[in-house]
Amino acid sequence: MATIHPLPSGTRDVLPDEMRELRAVTAALLDVFTREGYGEVSTPALEHQEVLQRGGGAQPAYRVMDDHGQVLALRPDMTVPIARLAATRYADEEPPLRFCYLADVYRGARPHRGQMREFLQAGVELVGAPSPEGTAEVLRVLCAALDATGLAGYRLGVGDAALYPSLLETFAVPAQARETLLRDLVDRDFVGLERELGRLDLPGDARETLATVPSLRGGIEVLDGRPGTESLRRVHDLLEPAVAQRVLFDLGLTRDLGYYTGAVFEVYDPALGEPLGGGGRYDELLGRFGRPLPAVGFALGVDKLHIALAGEERAR
Repeated sequence: MATIHPLPSGTRDVLPDEMRELRAVTAALLDVFTREGYGEVSTPALEHQEVLQRGGGAQPAYRVMDDHGQVLALRPDMTVPIARLAATRYADEEPPLRFCYLADVYRGARPHRGQMREFLQAGVELVGAPSPEGTAEVLRVLCAALDATGLAGYRLGVGDAALYPSLLETFAVPAQARETLLRDLVDRDFVGLERELGRLDLPGDARETLATVPSLRGGIEVLDGRPGTESLRRVHDLLEPAVAQRVLFDLGLTRDLGYYTGAVFEVYDPALGEPLGGGGRYDELLGRFGRPLPAVGFALGVDKLHIALAGEERAR
């Protein structure tokens, strides 16, 4: 009887048949990225913890100390390392800068829910291109990449990370309550959101606006006459019809990474019960590394994309 040697929780082996399928997916993605002018880069799996903390992204789940006493951490995403790379290795290059990658990232997770701690991402980062043009370009590249893999039923949820914080400021919501409300929004906990709003001493119209805006989603009509959505409309006006028809505006959409400043987006497919990727604008992140430049990008979970493709194939 073979001895079972357990893997670390949240990790897995990939066998040849699945590996061939994953390689086909990543080859299709990278072909689009490079054809669109994005140069592939690679960064160390280990970064100085201080660098990751300065970036303000996902919290590292794994830390080690090197032989010089420096605290290192396995990267939890690729946006912060590429921001570091762009600001330091391309300090004198004229923007825009276009990068793409295929890399493993490492996150804290709850393995009993089947979540992975190590997973493969593919994505692009467009540095030095402001919105709306830069955002529209990245959404076009995202759709072209997904189309190249054969994914058919996907939609793009598009929102603005600055919209709800702006409303909270407009209605003078106390700072402590803002943190709780934004956490509820990230978690899509609309019941908790309404409960917290009910505890605040706010005028009725303010409470109603803060409760209803996160539930607004649909086509371009969702933006009609809605203050704070002008930037999303400008992005929409630049989208090609084939891309625009994939977009579902979601005014409650935000993301749990601290560097997003504007448009944010997620990829949904009926064959998968969770987003298979996402991204957005992070116009202040490069400045933390010494070169203030606007930027936008996305990352796709390759395993999730593979599952969605298999699900669509079974449905056919």
